[in-house]
Amino acid sequence: MLSIGIDIGGTKIEVIIIDECGNVIHKERFKTIKSSYDNFLNLLIKIIKDTASLYNEEMSLGICLPGNCDIQTGKIRNSNILVINGRVLLSDLESHVSIPISISNDANCFVLSEQVDGSASNCQSVFGVILGTGCGGGYVVHGKLLNGINACAGEWGHNPLPSYSLDVDGESTTCYCGRINCIESFISGTGLERQYLSRTGEHLTSHEIIELMRGNDPDSLMTWDLYKNQLHRCLASIVNMLDPETIVLGGGLSNVPEIMLNINQCVGQYVFGGVCNTHFVTAKHGDSSGIRGAAWMGRQLYKQKRTR
Repeated sequence: MLSIGIDIGGTKIEVIIIDECGNVIHKERFKTIKSSYDNFLNLLIKIIKDTASLYNEEMSLGICLPGNCDIQTGKIRNSNILVINGRVLLSDLESHVSIPISISNDANCFVLSEQVDGSASNCQSVFGVILGTGCGGGYVVHGKLLNGINACAGEWGHNPLPSYSLDVDGESTTCYCGRINCIESFISGTGLERQYLSRTGEHLTSHEIIELMRGNDPDSLMTWDLYKNQLHRCLASIVNMLDPETIVLGGGLSNVPEIMLNINQCVGQYVFGGVCNTHFVTAKHGDSSGIRGAAWMGRQLYKQKRTR
């Protein structure tokens, strides 16, 4: 059988078809329509039907999108594609499409992709960390995504920064979610930029800060050292709570090689017992992890329904 994966972003919708070995046999992109929910839904239905018609084989379907699905109501929430918030997208799609559909957020799809055939292939427990504009997370155990009863398993980015200290971490900051000192406000790319701005008064991108750090710029070095210390504290909190076999790092900042230097030793300082044996790896599939994970997720749902 074949598996369709769809990655819905704020500007584009990407669709792939993978075979049972994970080979991409079809890939296409479309501009995301956000003028109204009906227009968005109609485009998505057309994409699914057109893609499914390309091959005369059984197909599964998984969709990766920003935001998540309320486990009680089925409504989408917390999406930056505003027209889908409060809508029962899965139900609406199922009424037009005969293929079984699975929907989840980008962090969940990312970690599933890396566990199935990526950097954490065949590991029994894998936590995925996205260090990008935001700070997402997801958890896979024995090859299955853990969503939790509240559909928020892995959402570590909106826990408070561990061991926050005014003297070390600077002034408290309010996250867009309304909470104070969320992890995302510190160790995301925007968090790095915010802390550099607070130190210097200068707006720079995370890429520019990294380049200055490599040139031994004092302010950039101090900002980067603080960032890494905050990251180590946050990773240790995952180890202390879940103790996964592997933690996979993804997102733009995971591409900075310096982030992996002495990571076990540094994280171990904050782990109960003082030692960290967790495997830390970076994503094999990079930006493609989300859409590949969506395809694998759809396949898992399809197989579950067939065995019932």
